[in-house]
Amino acid sequence: MSMLAYDGTAMLGRQLLRMRNNPGLLVLTQTMPISMLLFFGYVFGSALAVPGEAYRSFLVPGLLVATASGGIMAGMFQAAQDTHRGVTNRFRTLPMSRAAVPLGQAAADLVATAAGTVPFLLVGLAVGWRVEGGVPAAVGAFALLMLFRFTCTWAGIYLGLLTRNEEAAGQLGGATFLLPLLSSAYIPTNGLPGWLRTVAEWNPISAVATALRDLFGNAPVPDGAAWPVAHPVAGSLVWCAVLLGVFVPLAVRRYAHGER
Repeated sequence: MSMLAYDGTAMLGRQLLRMRNNPGLLVLTQTMPISMLLFFGYVFGSALAVPGEAYRSFLVPGLLVATASGGIMAGMFQAAQDTHRGVTNRFRTLPMSRAAVPLGQAAADLVATAAGTVPFLLVGLAVGWRVEGGVPAAVGAFALLMLFRFTCTWAGIYLGLLTRNEEAAGQLGGATFLLPLLSSAYIPTNGLPGWLRTVAEWNPISAVATALRDLFGNAPVPDGAAWPVAHPVAGSLVWCAVLLGVFVPLAVRRYAHGER
């Protein structure tokens, strides 16, 4: 374990240095959610049954979770880039823990996401979003959001190691934008057709978005929802535990064995 901690910290530093040397991408990924908040909040909000500040309060937690799900694309692209350029193969020749490289990547992404969430929340406060559920609940919501981002990043790392190609990872990562659309990130699910509502409510993004809204005090838990949304905090934790239990071993094994 001490070897994993030491090697993982070294890989964390390497990933943070990599982000610092590519500030344009970091700025783009941090400003995109803010742009979406302003666009969705002021354009779509006027056409929904919960317009204005009410919709923006509903939207901020959903956009936080939608952005966190972008860890799939970020993890996929970085892992595929390192594999495609031969960096991963060079790391395999070093005497280090096999879990250190993917762990360092996931941890660095978590640090960058936590820092990037601050300006988004400040803009959210400026457009009318408020924390109504108290400080402990808000801290719990932030912790749950970071856990979900960490989970998504591990899923992306495995997929990136599987594709082994930057272009393929970029194209496949673009498809992940559909995931928030099939959830309650942007709109309530109670107005959707029956089958589509079921699909949306069993999407992990819906459970986490509902949990954040509940913890922040922005919107109540919807009636008659599927179990993960009806019990959003428990549902979110179960989803994260299941996905981490699947993708962490797969990513570490894929990294350790390479293309075999």
